[in-house]
Amino acid sequence: MHALRQFAAHAAVASSMASSALALPSSSSSSSAVTADAACNATLTLTWPGWPGIKYAFIFGDSYTQTGFNYTSPSPPTQDNPLGNPKYPGWTSSNGPNWVDYLTVKYNASRLQTYNLAYGGATVDSDIVKPYMPTVLSVKDQVHSQFLPGYTSHGNSDLDTSSVHPSAPDAPAWQGNNSVFAVWIGINDIGNSFWLNNVTDINTKIFAVYADLVGLLYNAGARNFVFLTVPPVDRSPMMLADTPEARASEKMDIATFNGLVRQLADSLKDEHGDNANVWVVDTQVPFNAVLDNVAAYPQTANLKNTTSYCEAYQHGGLKPDSFNATCGVPVNEYFWLNSLHPTYPIHDVVAEEISKALVAGPNVCGTTSTGTATGTGTTTTSTTTSTSTSTSGGMGSMGGM
Repeated sequence: MHALRQFAAHAAVASSMASSALALPSSSSSSSAVTADAACNATLTLTWPGWPGIKYAFIFGDSYTQTGFNYTSPSPPTQDNPLGNPKYPGWTSSNGPNWVDYLTVKYNASRLQTYNLAYGGATVDSDIVKPYMPTVLSVKDQVHSQFLPGYTSHGNSDLDTSSVHPSAPDAPAWQGNNSVFAVWIGINDIGNSFWLNNVTDINTKIFAVYADLVGLLYNAGARNFVFLTVPPVDRSPMMLADTPEARASEKMDIATFNGLVRQLADSLKDEHGDNANVWVVDTQVPFNAVLDNVAAYPQTANLKNTTSYCEAYQHGGLKPDSFNATCGVPVNEYFWLNSLHPTYPIHDVVAEEISKALVAGPNVCGTTSTGTATGTGTTTTSTTTSTSTSTSGGMGSMGGM
């Protein structure tokens, strides 16, 4: 199982070019990943202008998130080409747009420009959990080697203020109050370690680094943070082909990892209070809803197969509705493109859930709040958003607070 997981979790399908000729499904849905288990009266802060006020998004993650963006390319994001390079929807693992694409061009509330530094196969830190190839850029690499030197006045840490930065072509003059930072990571950390006897210690080390990276983003000026939980990949074809014991073990580690994501979000809010806005979007909700009932969302209602994949489709790079007779149904009627990666319909749902959360306002209160902070949903007593100028300067300000 270990070798299978190591290979398939990060297969080169993440590098297959997805087609952009796609008919987009309806955006309404009947269930939500942002419905709080308990009331969380998160306070809107001066650094949250509301979703329509966000001009820039910086994204970090793995193959579920990557679009193949090269931050050194002379084709950076612009208002007319909001994802920059490569051509929309980019190199995805979904045989079509992924959640970053949808959030940027379908569920955006402004002329959003997205800087997607995610890399297929990524873990939080390659020194803790090794990816499938040594060339894979971990989230640590994405922050230290790309974001900090490319989009701030810092080098590979928040202490390096070399004048050569920001180095990315046409780096935007982003600020804390017009940008959002989103991270979806953990699938590969879990997939490459859940069976190990020291997985508890591994998770502790992972989240120490994860917290440090979030701290670097904050010090560079980030103020609006969205954390996505790990989806139920224990229900993927890869794990359905494994033993019940392996599935149960991975499911347990996913739950542990997601609990630590929520603790990280709470700690960020506790430390910075009204100077930070924090969201957790629980991807378990839409994934499980659709795997149980494809009609849970309009975007997934046409799915026919939620438990397996067709080898003829598994490498992607196909037209969104490609049909091979050996597969029985078109590629976009499979939930899974291959043993681990889903097709584009569920990405559409995830993007919609994120946009709902951003519209509703921050859903993490922290453990010191008078509200109950579950980190699983969105309820807020305020409907007023502020357009005041942020005190944090994204282009290299240490953020002060």
